[in-house]
Amino acid sequence: MQISLENPDYRYICRGVSASGVRVNDREISTSFLLGPNVLVENWLLTDIGTPGPEAWEAVLALKPSLFILGTGDTQVFPAPKHTAFFLQRGIGFEVMNNAAAARTFNILAQEGRNVVAGFLISQ
Repeated sequence: MQISLENPDYRYICRGVSASGVRVNDREISTSFLLGPNVLVENWLLTDIGTPGPEAWEAVLALKPSLFILGTGDTQVFPAPKHTAFFLQRGIGFEVMNNAAAARTFNILAQEGRNVVAGFLISQ
């Protein structure tokens, strides 16, 4: 029997989550960021779920996801309903969860070849 390595169709995967950040591939990222299967946007403007401005959401839209997962840190914190409506009005699914759940969900959906983007809020 011959065994061969099958490379995935995506570049990025979450390998761990801690209070100080998220491990993407072999790097610990300790500032808020956006992650797609093939794109990493570091230093995302959104750092607090209570104050999302339009520029934070525009950065998400620029990645053209069909689903956006928002990781809100150690605990799940829902944004104001108008922010959920922002995505739903554009036909983009929107889910909110803590960072650990967001990382797991992102990995599963990326492995399935889904057009997913995850945003991770990292407290400083």
